[in-house]
Amino acid sequence: MKGGGEIHFFWKDAAITLGDEDNKMTQVQTRKGGSRVRPFLKWAGGKRQLLSQIDSYLPRALKHGTVQRYVEPFVGSGAVFFHIVQNYPVEELFIADINPELILAYRTIQQDIEGLINELAFIEDNYLPLSETQRKAFYYRQRAIYNEGRLAIDYGTFQDTWVKRTAQLIFFNRTCYNGLFRVNSRGEYNVPFGRYKNPTICDGSNLRAVSDILQRAEIHYGHYSDCARVVGEGTLVYFDPPYRPISATANFTAYSPHNFDDDEQLALAEFYRGLDNQGACLILSNSDPRNTNPDDDFLEEAYAGFRIERVQARRRINRSVEKRGPINELLILNY
Repeated sequence: MKGGGEIHFFWKDAAITLGDEDNKMTQVQTRKGGSRVRPFLKWAGGKRQLLSQIDSYLPRALKHGTVQRYVEPFVGSGAVFFHIVQNYPVEELFIADINPELILAYRTIQQDIEGLINELAFIEDNYLPLSETQRKAFYYRQRAIYNEGRLAIDYGTFQDTWVKRTAQLIFFNRTCYNGLFRVNSRGEYNVPFGRYKNPTICDGSNLRAVSDILQRAEIHYGHYSDCARVVGEGTLVYFDPPYRPISATANFTAYSPHNFDDDEQLALAEFYRGLDNQGACLILSNSDPRNTNPDDDFLEEAYAGFRIERVQARRRINRSVEKRGPINELLILNY
């Protein structure tokens, strides 16, 4: 499929016309050292690089097998979720997010994994032989189709269109610039094309393993406060909300049109306190304002009385390579 001229490419039943114009996922490690299920998406703010540090702060109740339920209200890529499921005997799983596209993808993997794998394999087989110019044109055409179809999707009831939309999302994640998910104020996906030579678009074995795990999970689309109904004694809740910006220019990426400002951060802190009164074990990640301002104690005041630990992360998504160095993050614990 090389050379000049016009190419007619078929995404299953939808004809697309193109003009002339690795993302290697870090594997979640099990406690025995072997690699197993890993997140199916690269997600800004994902916790793959921090798993060993987070694991060292997990409650003894989880390690002793007395936590019956795990809850993650800002699931994102699910790195912590997959790590805990594979390493600890938790019976009940509840994950949620306010991003409808993300939750649609989780539910699709849960409900029609073979249909999704077939769709992704078809895309991969037809995309990889294209020239870079043709790939770029194809990418932007698909992005336009994805955004145009946004308002027609029923996000509440599973339907065949979910499979194609999830395949598009995974395709973008593997081929877009820096593996970002970002939307504008209208909720339209707007990440530019990335120049990957040989991206893995269909990882069938990992997707099937993800699907097997998700059979055990309740997957919820909605506000983090919706998780209160499933939280009580014997529950571990991990919060990974949108981070508070540590500088005036740090708020560079939006994962939904909703703004998670300081008022939202304070509301989450109050919700955290409420769950603490219900006897649950709680962990919350956030940025460390002291990376840039030693006098900024906003989050430490918001979570006064709770245990606050610092872990070292590495910025990975930044236009400037020199700004991708080590940085502290906060872990806030109620035990």
